[in-house]
Amino acid sequence: MHIEHIDPHGGDDLDNLCLSCSSCNLSKAVATSAKDPETDTVVPLFNPRINHWYEHFEWSENGLILLGKTPIGRATIERLKMNQERLIRARSNWIEAGNHPPPKPA
Repeated sequence: MHIEHIDPHGGDDLDNLCLSCSSCNLSKAVATSAKDPETDTVVPLFNPRINHWYEHFEWSENGLILLGKTPIGRATIERLKMNQERLIRARSNWIEAGNHPPPKPA
């Protein structure tokens, strides 16, 4: 896991940090916004400190593909390359091991 700066220029305060997989962190780089592929509108990337995951994302029926429910979700998936083939293969292994998709919180 990487320590991700939500706002790359926001400093090292704990409110500006979150855990991220290396692939997402490197794909995000210094971006704080991206284009929604459905509307072509530039929107902020998902911020785990202020956005709720299940409002913006859902798993495909088989759990392999992450789907964006909102412009923020779709733009984040595209910018962070969250459906790369190697990640889909990893999810397949996690499903087989009974560790994916994560349960929805109550």
